[in-house]
Amino acid sequence: KPPGAISVINAAGLQLIKRWEGLRLDAYLCPAGVWTVGYGSTGEHVYPGQVITEPEAEELLRKDLWRFEDAVSSKVKVGLTDNQYAALCSFAFNVGCGAFESSTLLRRLNAGEPKERVFREELPKWCKANGQTLQGLLNRRNDEIALALS
Repeated sequence: KPPGAISVINAAGLQLIKRWEGLRLDAYLCPAGVWTVGYGSTGEHVYPGQVITEPEAEELLRKDLWRFEDAVSSKVKVGLTDNQYAALCSFAFNVGCGAFESSTLLRRLNAGEPKERVFREELPKWCKANGQTLQGLLNRRNDEIALALS
């Protein structure tokens, strides 16, 4: 999709991402030292002192999402329900396309393993930072699992 393409994720997936990313209308430096605004939007369009509106944050999120949707659409070789697709988009949005594309989760899905088992076993592995389990990430993974299995 071209830059500026708008996402197609379902409403449940969009709400999950928005809930876990949180909304900041003023640009801030994230813990990794990256300028961020809205629902976790980063890139050359974000700058110190920037202030946006909620509708602008929503538009940025939908523009950002197409990269992750493209990663899921192009790399997953098995059929997915809308909610499984949305859960994987949320996961990719959080961990990045590279991590998603090299994940055991993706390999197992593409190998045809039962999806419910793959989601339950693989997503919880992605809740650590610096070797420590973060409750917030574990909660997000649990919400992604619940969405994928609904």
